[in-house]
Amino acid sequence: MKIAVVRVRGRRSLKPKIKKTLELLRLNRTNHCVLIEDSAQNKGMISLLKDYVTFGTVSEEVVVRLLTKRGKKGSKRLSELMDEKQIKETAKKIMEGAKLKDFVDPVFVLRPPSKGYKDIKRHYPEGDLGARPDISPLLKRML
Repeated sequence: MKIAVVRVRGRRSLKPKIKKTLELLRLNRTNHCVLIEDSAQNKGMISLLKDYVTFGTVSEEVVVRLLTKRGKKGSKRLSELMDEKQIKETAKKIMEGAKLKDFVDPVFVLRPPSKGYKDIKRHYPEGDLGARPDISPLLKRML
């Protein structure tokens, strides 16, 4: 299972430990997204960042859309390099546990969500930070 992590807040007044963890996850700017494995180490890193990112499990359908619209390999879009069938096969391999960087660049540069964020200082039910049961609706608004 994959977890999508999206950076929501900026870089003002970051503690060094949080800054380093964001660098390790390659979340250098707001609205950057990464897909990571659901492991104990990654959950520990995410728990440190719960006040700066939002995260949740992602469906295979949304991974296909991410790869089609925002996936890049070098300077070329993935949709230029592969047809739709190959992108679906790639998404299936990624969901099964293959490394993302073997197929595409590991960071997806997204747009701000349509109709904006609810609140970037509160956690999920009232705002947009922290854990979500399913992050797919937010990612669809950001594509």
